[in-house]
Amino acid sequence: MPSDQKPGTESSGPRHVAIIMDGNGRWAQARGRPRLFGHHAGAKRVREVVEACPSLGIKYLTIFAFSTENWKRTQVEVAGLMSLFRRYIAKETRALHARGVRVRFIGDRVRLDAKLIALMDTLEEQTCENDSVHLTIALNYGGRDEVARATRRLARDVAEGRLKPEEVDEETLPRYLDTRVLPDPDLVIRTSGEARISNFLLWQSAYSEYEFIDTLWPDFTADELARLCQSYGSRDRRFGAVKA
Repeated sequence: MPSDQKPGTESSGPRHVAIIMDGNGRWAQARGRPRLFGHHAGAKRVREVVEACPSLGIKYLTIFAFSTENWKRTQVEVAGLMSLFRRYIAKETRALHARGVRVRFIGDRVRLDAKLIALMDTLEEQTCENDSVHLTIALNYGGRDEVARATRRLARDVAEGRLKPEEVDEETLPRYLDTRVLPDPDLVIRTSGEARISNFLLWQSAYSEYEFIDTLWPDFTADELARLCQSYGSRDRRFGAVKA
């Protein structure tokens, strides 16, 4: 689904912000603590950011929680993260619903355990009618994997006659992506000083603005988010065109 903010009509701030929440491990190690300590601190930071969205005009927030490549981490860290996700969902469901937050998950659920999937399904179902903030959590997500899965679904529809090959264009594939009901992100933020996109929202962020900041995710605040949104408002977004 293309962005619902067209050139010349967008508001001064971003409606859809996507965040690569990086730096949890380094934050913990700098304090002499295990990496999982940093992940727990990072999870707490999510609540502050979500709560800040309405006042900043952010309708959609997408966060990168666990990538398809993160399975390469140690078994201890992966198991700890999966446990953290289960506890976070169980703990935050009531608060998210009370704040009118609609939660969605994107990514391939095949490798996730049944209990976690059940919690994800329940959270999505309980918040499906909320509209204050649309929070999308990318869990076992990779941009290339998403495009590959979408392409398989598209190819199946072509093979079964539901779609003609000549009808496939750049407007077709987005209808098969995990994010098909969401507008494209206006602003993508990566914390921790790294300047790469790490396979996150590859198709959707073709015209997104990017901010690579040094702050480690557990230190990221609502005030910093507000500053980045203000900076976004001063950018000249031409979407490939040249203004007269």
